[in-house]
Parts: sequence; structure tokens; C-alpha cells
Amino acid sequence: MTVDIIIYHNPECGTSRNALAMIRNAGIEPHVVEYLKTPPSRSQLESLIARAGIGARALLREKGTPFADLGLGDEGLSDAALIDAMMAHPILINRPLVVSPLGVKLCRPSEAVLELIPAAQRGAFAKEDGEQVVDAAGNRVTAG
Repeated sequence: MTVDIIIYHNPECGTSRNALAMIRNAGIEPHVVEYLKTPPSRSQLESLIARAGIGARALLREKGTPFADLGLGDEGLSDAALIDAMMAHPILINRPLVVSPLGVKLCRPSEAVLELIPAAQRGAFAKEDGEQVVDAAGNRVTAG
């Protein structure tokens, strides 16, 4: 199936790998942007944040980043200041960020990507940790 999906991906991140695998499980080969190697421009990042309907802080990653060293926990910082930090340190951009014809979303947890895939899953899918997300019939498994 030809569907224009972009995933801002970090291959070192399990959540990002799981989201990418679910896109592929729907028979779609997305455009994969390894954003640590090829960061989005400032205007692209601002557009992604706006299209996702979130603030810059919601896209900010704390774990494994210079978040604390840069004082980014200061709630008084503007979106522009947070975006400045993400531009200087792309590792601060949380992932995976997925763009599809159905919208833009920070896909945490990874199964949130299913809301952006216009095609059905082709079969069962379990995350790397073994959690079943899609059953053999291609239906989403609900937790609980």
C-alpha cells in the first residue's frame, strides 16, 4: 500500500522501533528520518509541534539528555527557548514522532501509531517486550 508516512526515528529507542515495526506490519514502508543524524529544521519542528496540537514542552525528552544540565525543567521557559534547546541538542526531541495523512502524533506508547495508520495490520504484532498489541486477525488488543 502506498501511504505517505514519515517517522522521526531513533533506532536506539525501543518505543521508536516498535512504532516503526507496526507501520511495516500494516504493509507500509514509511520514510524514516533518523533525526539525530538529520534533524528537522526549526520551521519543520515548529510545524510538527503545531500539527500535533502540543506545546514544545510535550515534545521535550528528559531521560538520557542534557535536560537537567540545561535547566529545561524551568516552567517559565518559552516554547521558543525549548525549541532553541532542541535545535542545539536534537536528542531532546522525543520520539517517535509520526506524520501520516491522519495526523501528527508523538507515539508514546508505541501503539498510539495505530491511530495514524490508514491500513489494517496484516497479522499479529507483539512489542519487543512481548506485549501483544495486535491479534492474529489484525485487531488491536486492548490492555486490561
